[in-house]
Amino acid sequence: MVQEEQSPDVAQPRDARSRSSQDDPESLLHRMAACAPGPEREALRVAAITAFLPVARRLARRYGSPVDSREDLYQVACLGLVRAVDRFQADRGHAFLSYAVPTIDGELKRHLRDHTWHVHVPRTVQERHRQVRRAQEELRRTGLPHGGSTREIALLTGIPEADIRLVLRADAARNPLSVDEQRGPERGTSLAESLGAEDAALERVTDKLALDALVLRLPERERRVLNLYFVECLTQREVADIIGVSQMHVSRLLRRACATLRHSFLDG
Repeated sequence: MVQEEQSPDVAQPRDARSRSSQDDPESLLHRMAACAPGPEREALRVAAITAFLPVARRLARRYGSPVDSREDLYQVACLGLVRAVDRFQADRGHAFLSYAVPTIDGELKRHLRDHTWHVHVPRTVQERHRQVRRAQEELRRTGLPHGGSTREIALLTGIPEADIRLVLRADAARNPLSVDEQRGPERGTSLAESLGAEDAALERVTDKLALDALVLRLPERERRVLNLYFVECLTQREVADIIGVSQMHVSRLLRRACATLRHSFLDG
């Protein structure tokens, strides 16, 4: 585990302040770059890593996480810091932090992507997921490019194939897509733009099917009046002439049929 060194908050003599200026974190990296491989270069490397540990700590704290994983995130950030120190090219004239911060941040994001779940799954599935991942890595090393079939994983882990399929489905859903993610060959259309809008006509279809069933329960004369008036769009007088009753009687038949349908529809 990487430990941060704490310097005492006391006044330093002049020669100590002089050494401090020489041991400025950026200058440590430049001196390290100028050194040939050996004990002195390694000492400068360790000193530079130690000097920048607070940066790794701050970056790790940016990511909200349970208390038991904060130290894990710090260790990941320290790994990113070590890689940044080892890869930094001091002769290019760039500030170290402009290179180190994205490097450490990338390590943290990669760790969170590979080891955390964005959707809730049972702990047993998470534990078996780790077993399956280890088995897939082992099978890849034997020459299987896709990490083996569910049967091969089951033989290696002792986990039932049905449970392995469940784990693999959970793994596929662990990082849900953002609706704002650009998709398609040109990456010019977001997922949200490809989703259909709510169609009010679908609800009307359901209502019409329910209403058709209720109409069939009406007396034949009322069904005929409804058809002539609402479907064939005849006037009440024209309907009255066809069925041989007065217009007033047609009006009463329409009101009665509509009232029956309304009450039946609302009552379900």
